[in-house]
Amino acid sequence: MRETALDNGILVRSESIPGLRSTAVGVWIRQGSAHEAREVTGVSHLLEHMVFKGTERRTALEIAESLEALGGSLDAYTSREHTSYQARVLDEHLPVALDVLADLVLAPRLESDDLELEREVILEEIAQVEDTPDDLVFDLHAERLWDGHPYGRAILGTKESVSSMSVDVLRTLHETRYVGRNLIVAAAGSVAHDEFVDGVAELFERADAGAPAGPVARPGGTAAGFQLVPRETQQTHIVFGTDAPRHADRDRYGLILLSTALGGGMSSRLFQRVREELGLCYSVFTFQSFYNAAGLLGVYVGTRPGSAEAAADAVRHELRRVAADGLGPEELERTKQQVKGQVILSLESTGARLHRLASSALHDEPFLGLDQLLDRIDAVSDEDVRRLAARYFDPDRHLELRLGPAA
Repeated sequence: MRETALDNGILVRSESIPGLRSTAVGVWIRQGSAHEAREVTGVSHLLEHMVFKGTERRTALEIAESLEALGGSLDAYTSREHTSYQARVLDEHLPVALDVLADLVLAPRLESDDLELEREVILEEIAQVEDTPDDLVFDLHAERLWDGHPYGRAILGTKESVSSMSVDVLRTLHETRYVGRNLIVAAAGSVAHDEFVDGVAELFERADAGAPAGPVARPGGTAAGFQLVPRETQQTHIVFGTDAPRHADRDRYGLILLSTALGGGMSSRLFQRVREELGLCYSVFTFQSFYNAAGLLGVYVGTRPGSAEAAADAVRHELRRVAADGLGPEELERTKQQVKGQVILSLESTGARLHRLASSALHDEPFLGLDQLLDRIDAVSDEDVRRLAARYFDPDRHLELRLGPAA
């Protein structure tokens, strides 16, 4: 990995991967839903959509055709702490991809007529989530778990906030947050760092340094207990979840191992018990996210309403068991091998390499080489696992939320 900081504050990173003919390239902005005021929730995501409606030099169709005509791809997403625009192209087309990304990020038109159209698209996206209970349950759980903290707000916003959003709000957000000190530009694959830096410097020189986004406040606490959200569905969707350490905390490696052993695949405890032995579900898995100010971890299971209590009991039992006993030495070693294998295999993807380049910068942490990362996984001890399991996997600590028919 090589890194260069430009005079206007933009951080440029690259990783050259020999033998490839493609390059993944992206721009990250330190702006996400957790940075928003409540009355404009969803504005980061709406802005991400709006930049594709046209720029100073390209129409919406020209943006869509710019890389697809070359066999490449262009995509974007908004998360709780950042917004990202990414492309994947043949190495010979990297300058074109970088030009398109710079155009999108620095020069969107942001016109009122476009907003009226895109507002309807976002409202359709919100409606789609409302009609997808196994997605909706995570939004509902986060809202209740974080108890008013910005981490609990829906990234898409609400029907009310999106419907009332003005183009001036979008322009202000763009002017204040899409600035040099909030930007990371990275590439992975067939890329020469010095040439890449020169290209970024030329295309992004118009960006003012600006002020960096402020930190997200640490949550004051999270909810626990049981909540039911009644809805007439064919399945009851159940999420157990609790807060966890923030991304910078070394304990996240032990928590990832625990989460993987509990529900990270077909051989995991939850899959074997709840699906294979009891036949209570089709889908059951653990999840975890680590943000700058805090994290969360938990379990999802979807089951028919008549089986909801039995499935929840089975999940609760497995949580209590791991909280009481941790993992045995053989299971811990097996899980380490599983996680390390997943990490190594993922790095055959330029997209995964690109994500790693950006992730450590977004969290203001040193970039870890592969060997350093594997060493941190290996360093997790049985004592670490027992301590973390007792603290974070006791179901009494979790908020259990069910979305489905009332009993």
